[in-house]
Amino acid sequence: MAPFILLIVSFLIFRLSGFLGLSYFADWETSLRFAVALMFIFTATAHWGKRRPDLIKMVPPSLSNPDFIVTITGIFEIVGALGLLIPITSTIASFGLALLLIVMFPANIRAARKGITIGGRPSTSLLPRTILQILFLIAVILAG
Repeated sequence: MAPFILLIVSFLIFRLSGFLGLSYFADWETSLRFAVALMFIFTATAHWGKRRPDLIKMVPPSLSNPDFIVTITGIFEIVGALGLLIPITSTIASFGLALLLIVMFPANIRAARKGITIGGRPSTSLLPRTILQILFLIAVILAG
């Protein structure tokens, strides 16, 4: 839920700054690109922090080397977030992040079904998690 809150609050702050005269954020697309980028930077930090072991548990057992998968998906999140901030690469970054969300969704399903805790908290149940994933996917596509 924290990434969703960060996405919404940061988008509103960027939009407000545009209304208050910061011309860079005068349009909603730029504000959304920055908000989505901020959200992905935030989620990427979990790939190396205290939540890393929980993310490793989320990786479906049919995939080998879950340590590497968690590391590489974190790197992809950072690269995609930075790519969103550069207008010439924002479309490809958006596509890559959308693909990443789709590819990582089975891990989210696994976390919900197995009751895997993340940072000591129970994972979000499947229906709200699916709705959030769809909202993130829409935001990423619109940001590109």
